[in-house]
Amino acid sequence: MNKREFIKTVVGGSLAMMASSSWMGCKTSAANIKYTKPRPLPSRWIWLRPNLEWKDDEWKRTFERMKKAGIEGFLPQVYASRETLFDHPVLPVKERWLERIIPLAHSYDLEVHAWMWTMPLNEKTMVEKHPDWFSVNRNGHPANTHPAYVDYYKFMCPCNPEVQEFVAGNVEALGKIEDLDGIHLDYVRQPDVILAEALQPKYDIVQDKEYPEYDYPYSENCRNLFKEQHGIDPIDLGDEAPAHEAWRQFRYDAVSNVVNNFCVPMARKYDKPITAAVFPNWESVRQQWHYWDLDGFLPMLYQGFYNEDIKWIGDEVGKALNRLKTQNNSKPVYSGLFLPHVPATDLAQAVEVAKSAGAKGFALFELGNLNDEYWEVLGKV
Repeated sequence: MNKREFIKTVVGGSLAMMASSSWMGCKTSAANIKYTKPRPLPSRWIWLRPNLEWKDDEWKRTFERMKKAGIEGFLPQVYASRETLFDHPVLPVKERWLERIIPLAHSYDLEVHAWMWTMPLNEKTMVEKHPDWFSVNRNGHPANTHPAYVDYYKFMCPCNPEVQEFVAGNVEALGKIEDLDGIHLDYVRQPDVILAEALQPKYDIVQDKEYPEYDYPYSENCRNLFKEQHGIDPIDLGDEAPAHEAWRQFRYDAVSNVVNNFCVPMARKYDKPITAAVFPNWESVRQQWHYWDLDGFLPMLYQGFYNEDIKWIGDEVGKALNRLKTQNNSKPVYSGLFLPHVPATDLAQAVEVAKSAGAKGFALFELGNLNDEYWEVLGKV
């Protein structure tokens, strides 16, 4: 399938009616697609960056260890904005690792939920062919040529119809893998307009307000849509833009539209549960995820990045559940734990704090951080 056929496929059927500007204010999915075989999600997760040098026997030993430690599902990174580790009609395929590993994982009763990046795009050929796909900051600089913070922050514009279709197509490519248990979204946002407190010194910056070089998206698609609805070109707001309530909500809704009206319907078309890794400081990344019609949420409660302690993890679980409750959303929350900030001696406490606050389980970042001490603690948690 070539690119034109790929794009045509993803805008067909149930998605065609969603490709208009009527998404503003969308808080629930526009497609009421039900699963034919609904099932509860795992409660104990681990993110995993695949080691492509491992043979099947090495993966079997790892899966056996996961099973013994009580892990129920894992999230392998199979697309990180460049090549894929699964069959794909457009992007370069490095290896069909995902298709190979699913039956091995299932033999140990482990669920496999494929972890994909959503809004960044770093595949060189596509970046060169589609410069209009990228998000633009308040200074007028596009993310493909002026990425914020790090080179891979080449975020795409959530208002661009072709971007919406491309993202839906990535979900579809995973959905077509028959035995895959679910799809997991990451980087489904815009660049951080304000970094977490502990990260700012790393980049030698102080962000006491929303500065224009980090403030996205101001692409033509977003500006034109907003102007149609409000009669204002947001670029004309200048330094007053961060305080403009309608413009702020518009950008939350732009990202929510990609999730609710493109990713979610496509996943459900193929009967796949869909989850996402999300931020506790959602305002700073235009990620109003309590409006999303997902099957579960894995907030990355990495307390060290916010100069907080383990108690903060429970506080954030409580805040997340309260935000979801305001949208009558009862989907589960799983506390994402960053192992470099949670030593093995504190892991049981972190899990209990999250559970006591209402989390349905936890997700560990990531497999490569686990040593024998962690494995021993996991078996007892």
